[in-house]
Amino acid sequence: MPKLWNATIEAHHAAVRDATLDTTAALVAKHGLRSVTMSRIAEETGIGRATLYKYFSDVEAILRAWHDRQITGHLEHLAQLRDQARGVAGQLRAVLEGFALISNTSQAHGDANLAAVLHRDDQVVRAERQLRDMIRDLLIEAAKAGVVRDDIAPDELADYCLHALSAASNLPSKAAVGRLVTVTMAGLRPGA
Repeated sequence: MPKLWNATIEAHHAAVRDATLDTTAALVAKHGLRSVTMSRIAEETGIGRATLYKYFSDVEAILRAWHDRQITGHLEHLAQLRDQARGVAGQLRAVLEGFALISNTSQAHGDANLAAVLHRDDQVVRAERQLRDMIRDLLIEAAKAGVVRDDIAPDELADYCLHALSAASNLPSKAAVGRLVTVTMAGLRPGA
């Protein structure tokens, strides 16, 4: 019985946490960072303020936890895309396209205050390093297979991909994102 009880409590904690993260992100997206308070989050979620403070110290802590969940989900999604694709060229394209689509649909870029809060922690740096390493490793394998150029260091090519595809955040459609990925891939071809 204690295991079932603990599992129930953990599930409740996870549900409260997820509701808090989702509600806070939605409130910030709708009203802006400066207008969201712990009282408003408690009211919207139906969670008492005292309970809310047991989980999080302030709105920024909630947003950092939400962002951490987003980043983790994005990296897991990119790894799944890589693992489901066929051949190293397909894996590389799947990861690059996935990253570009994530960049294109990112919610954090709409509010400068929010971006400043979310992008100042070490989690972002670690995630960027993980993504860069994932792309670099694919580029190394693709170069060995003769699919991408080998006259430029894989680290430099990974930086090229990330910088080129960050432009996807400003594109108007998925079709435009696909074209950007195609152009980026063309720059990786041997003899390009």
